[in-house]
Amino acid sequence: MAVIGGGPGGYVAAIKAAQLGLKTVCVEKRGSLGGTCLNVGCIPSKALLHASHKYEEITKGHLKGYGIEATAELDFGAMMKSKEKAVTGLTKGIEGLFKKNKVDYVVGHGTITGPNTLTADGKTMEAKNIIIATGSEPSPLPGVPVEVDEKRVVTSTGALSLPEVPKKMIVIGGGVIGLELGSVWSRLGSEVTVVEFLPDICAVADGDVIKTFTRILKKQGMVMQTSTKVVGVDVKPDTIVVSTEPAPGGKGEPATLECDVVLCAVGRRPYTSNLGLDSVGITTDRIGRIEVDGSFKTKVPSIWAIGDVIDGPMLAHKAEEDGVYVVEQIAGKYAHVNWDTVPSVIYTSPEVAWVGKTEEQLKKDGVAYKKASFPLMANSRARANDEGTDGFVKVITDAESNKLISAHIIAPMAGDMILPLTIGVEYGASAEDIARTCTAHPTVSEAIKEACLGIHAKPIHF
Repeated sequence: MAVIGGGPGGYVAAIKAAQLGLKTVCVEKRGSLGGTCLNVGCIPSKALLHASHKYEEITKGHLKGYGIEATAELDFGAMMKSKEKAVTGLTKGIEGLFKKNKVDYVVGHGTITGPNTLTADGKTMEAKNIIIATGSEPSPLPGVPVEVDEKRVVTSTGALSLPEVPKKMIVIGGGVIGLELGSVWSRLGSEVTVVEFLPDICAVADGDVIKTFTRILKKQGMVMQTSTKVVGVDVKPDTIVVSTEPAPGGKGEPATLECDVVLCAVGRRPYTSNLGLDSVGITTDRIGRIEVDGSFKTKVPSIWAIGDVIDGPMLAHKAEEDGVYVVEQIAGKYAHVNWDTVPSVIYTSPEVAWVGKTEEQLKKDGVAYKKASFPLMANSRARANDEGTDGFVKVITDAESNKLISAHIIAPMAGDMILPLTIGVEYGASAEDIARTCTAHPTVSEAIKEACLGIHAKPIHF
């Protein structure tokens, strides 16, 4: 079996295939395994989010409430080296896993030349099955000229490697990537303005989450300009001028904003060019996604596609699940994947996490539901830590059976807290099942139990 792409979907698929006894080769052109996620995405951004949060705790006086007086001096170079150390260690770790599991690794651009053949780095390889796992790249925005060196007008890649902290940054796009990276530079001292075309930031989240999250980010110093369209970016020697106008339905007048760095974070698009798809008759949709059936097979039965190159959430963990799903089918094993229970996380401070549909989606679909929320202000651990008390846990269940439909959290470590609720949604647990499960005290996770008690009976502490 051959896997084109060494990101989360590709390397996991390759390792799983080898574990199931399939002779496997993984082709990756970057020269460093882990894909966008590990090299210029998930991992370096989380390293900077963590480091900048520690810095902000001191510089904004957050530790004074604990009786700790401290001052901080930013060693920007050391912070960036720490980020790179994390990336390098993990990429080398994947190479070690390949060796341990006997996965062949070829560095080069993989090109499909037939139903069972591909080339890379001048080598021709044959494979009974081929998995396309080439991931995605930042989407461009007309009128925003991202620079080749990504120093002043940047994508998420450049925003992770700026040479210094900009005095002013404009983030185009109020989605997950824009808010996370905007948070990093805001904490380090940059004046950050987020310009979002839609009426709300993070429009895919639950309405209650959006309201609270927006308030928290504004309180932290980030400026939000929603219902605003960017119509041009003019890069001058000593400044960058961003021209805006109201989006359809928005209010106000055309305006200009000046900054030192512009981050274009308007989403990602599948990376499916120059793969030789046409040579074997594999088709893509209007935005470049490979068309597959329910088993993730393309029109060529021996060629499969997973992760960001097909429909579904563009998330690393979704790609991993896709990869295992395909490999288990190829190996003749039971295979399972469920996009409806893929959790989403925004790693700001506090974090935001959810699984399942929003309340607004359920209303639109005409689903009868119940809901209950528990505020972290009433949670003993959050109060004791004086951390994340603006947040909450919200659960939504089927109106008749009380089975969990979805869950939405704003809290420190919300990305970890969403796991039991994801399990509950996946396996049809009811709010009563969660409410009757003993939860350690004192923990922030007790808010999950209390929210479910709000459906099943009544919360104890609110």
